[in-house]
Order: sequence, then structure tokens, then C-alpha cells
Amino acid sequence: MTTMTDTSNAARFREFKMPDVGEGLTEAEILKWFVQPGDTVTDGQVVCEVETAKAAVELPIPFDGVVHELRFPEGTTVDVGQVIIAVDVAPGSGDAEPEAEAEAEAAAAPAAEPEAEPEAPKGRQPVLVGYGVAESSTKRRARKSTEAAPAAASAAIQGEMNGHGPAAVPEARPLAKPPVRKLAKDLGIDLATVTPTGEGGVITREDVHAAATPAPVPVQAPTQAPAPVPDRPETAYETPAPVPVQAPAGARETRIPVKGVRKAIAQAMVGSAFTAPHVTEFVTVDVTRTMKLVAELKEDKDMAGVRVNPLLIIAKALLVAIKRNPGVNAAWDEANQEIVQKHYVNLGIAAATPRGLIVPNIKDAQEQTLPQLAASLGDLVATAREGRTSPAAMAGGTVTITNVGVFGVDTGTPILNPGESAILAVGTIKPQPWVHKGKVKPRQVTTLALSFDHRLIDGELGSKFLADVAAILEQPKRLITWA
Repeated sequence: MTTMTDTSNAARFREFKMPDVGEGLTEAEILKWFVQPGDTVTDGQVVCEVETAKAAVELPIPFDGVVHELRFPEGTTVDVGQVIIAVDVAPGSGDAEPEAEAEAEAAAAPAAEPEAEPEAPKGRQPVLVGYGVAESSTKRRARKSTEAAPAAASAAIQGEMNGHGPAAVPEARPLAKPPVRKLAKDLGIDLATVTPTGEGGVITREDVHAAATPAPVPVQAPTQAPAPVPDRPETAYETPAPVPVQAPAGARETRIPVKGVRKAIAQAMVGSAFTAPHVTEFVTVDVTRTMKLVAELKEDKDMAGVRVNPLLIIAKALLVAIKRNPGVNAAWDEANQEIVQKHYVNLGIAAATPRGLIVPNIKDAQEQTLPQLAASLGDLVATAREGRTSPAAMAGGTVTITNVGVFGVDTGTPILNPGESAILAVGTIKPQPWVHKGKVKPRQVTTLALSFDHRLIDGELGSKFLADVAAILEQPKRLITWA
């Protein structure tokens, strides 16, 4: 990496080490540097974005100074505790003469009204786990210029405040959140060429995808309208598919480094599969009444402003079934050889994101009303879509729901999230012939698959729990009578 050459006074440099950004993680990959050697930084300013095994995290620096050296380039995986950036906390001590010359030239120049320096944010505490785009406070150190007019000097100062050198023409940095910048990088899209549609001129994922999509070729309108596509049931999440790696022409295979979230997923799934003895049971259920209830709730004024879909009723059914079968909500303590019964439910929702599978959870979901649960699910989905899910949001889950039906899949045999006792897979909901009141009729049907840890949950308990979930979805009024 490029470094500054002045090292005459090493004592004035402070080093910032890769912190443990949550849950005892041991390493993180540097995705993006927001500063370069020579930039001025202030306490609490975000200097880089890193990706841990759980999420993308922005790192603020805890002191003021001028960037002296970036120890690692973007794309490097760094162990916790390694120095990633060195900062000159006493800038100017090694070049007093040039500064004195600059002061003398400033005194000889016509007097000008001094510009107020922007105030640094007061009371801001450095937060290691944070998201959102921070306005850059990067600026360069002043360089002497004997021919610059006052107007040009003002423009140069403004350029420095925006992170450009004095001779550069200030250019606004495209506004976009770190996950959107990574998506653009993966697709090879220059954000400067993307037209933003987000509030305040922020570039969204949709804007990047639109820029990456070639313009459609005009075709003659068909003489006959195409057959209508059947409506798909609403899903738990609708995140974009991971960006595929483009293989060179003629390549027979492509190697992709396993790191970040993908590495964590692999380790967790292997550990879970070979530690907890899995049992999976299946049940096919008529959810026609549940689908009618979903349609009615969408029109209910008490549910206005929240997302209502089948997952909401499924989540509530699972919570009621846990209340009737509390032994399902437990954990295995290998060290103490104990079963830990949980009297709270941190409900995990598996979500597919461009970074891979993540399982954020709703804390104390058992305490939430239906509108509150709908709002929590909506917040969870929105956060996962934007890549802002924090490590804390993915820790401490007790049971999980995975909606494989979103991909048109009937069912599967899900693997437990490490440390949890059960996971419920929900298949696609579709019309099927079903015997209803003695006659074969088309009904809305789905298949549920429950995997559970057989150390904690016997076959009888697992079967009763799954049967309760199915019974509620078949007759949603049981949400009231059983709650």
C-alpha cells in the first residue's frame, strides 16, 4: 500500500487494530477503504467497511489525525488484533518550515474573512457495529500556492473538505450504502454512471441492477395476449439472487475462495449436521382457511402499514405450538451435560441474501401481538435486503423458520441452526385436489418439514409439536382458542 515517507518521529503515530466486531469473531475481510494516506480523520469517523462471518460492518477510528499508512489492501482477510491503519496524531511536527513559509505567505496575501471549520460531531461514541452511509469528513493537508486567487483558494479548500487535492475539481461522491457499493463492484458498474432513485439521491440496489441490465430490444406486440401467470403466494423475503461469478470464455472450471459469510455457513452446517442427531418429520396440510385469513387481515385497519403474508400466520402458529409444547424450545449444554429449557422464543427467519444465507431472529417473539409480529418481520426483511443485519440480530436464536416455498420447492430436510433445537421448513402453497367434507375439491395445500435435535426432542414431542402447527394452519381460529 502507498505510505507517507515522513517517519522521523515514530512516537507520534497511533495504530488502529482490527477489533472484535461481535460474538468473538476471529477475522474480517476489508471490503472498502474510505480514506487514503494523507487524509485527515476525526474521532468516530468511519474509515473502512469490513465483512465478518456474519455481516458487513463499518469501523470508526477512535482518535484524530492524518492517515499515515493503510496496512492491508481491499479484499484482504485480517485477524482480529492486527494493525490495519496508522495515523499521525501530531501532523506538522516533522515539516515545521514549510508550514512557517505558508503562514508568511498567508500574512502577505490580502486579508480575507476566515472560513469557519466544520464542527466535529459532539458526543458521538465510536460504535463498532453500525450501518448506513456516513458523510465523508475527509480533507487533505494544505499545500502552499503563491499564485492562487482568493476564489480559487476557496474552491481548493472546499475540494480538500470533500477529499480531493487543492488542484482537483470537487466532484460529489455517489451516495450509496456499502452493500450497494459491493453489488456495483461485483457487477462492474461505475456508481458515477448510475441514476439514483432513492430518497436524497441515494443509489439503491434496483438502480444498480437497472444499470447492469441491457436496454430491451423493441419487438412487435403479439397478436394474442400471453396466458396469465398464476399468482404466487407472498413470501417471507424477496432478496435478490447472489451475483454469479462470470467465468472466462472457454474455462472448464472456476475456483471461488471460501470466506466471509459463505465460510461461516459451511462451518456451521458441518458442525450442526455432525453434532446434533437430526430427525425430520413431514406433514401435508390444507391451508385454505389460513390464506383466507391473510386476505382478511390485509383489509383490517389494525394491520394497516405492516406486511401481511402467510409467514406471519405460520410464525404465530409456531409460537402457539411452542407454548403448548415447551420442551421443544431448549438447548443442549454439552459442557455441563444439561438440557437448558428456554422460557423465551427468539424466532429465527432464514433469509437468502447476496452474501449468503443468514438467520436473524426476533427477540422475545412470544410476547408480541400479531401486528407487532408483522412489524418485526417487516423490519427483519428490510434490514436483510439492505445488508444491514448486525451480528447481535443473528445471535441467540432458539427455533427457526425457513421458507423454501419462495423458490417453488415443496419441502426439504433443513439442517438445524447451530445451538437451536428445531427448524420448520415451509413448502410452496399451491392448489391441489383435496378431500374436503367428503368431496374432492381444489384446496390450498402446503407441506411442512420439521427437523429437530433428537437429544432434546423425542419423536412423540416432535410429532405433537408439528401436528399442532398443522392444526392451527388448517383451522386458524385455534390461534384464539389455544393461545
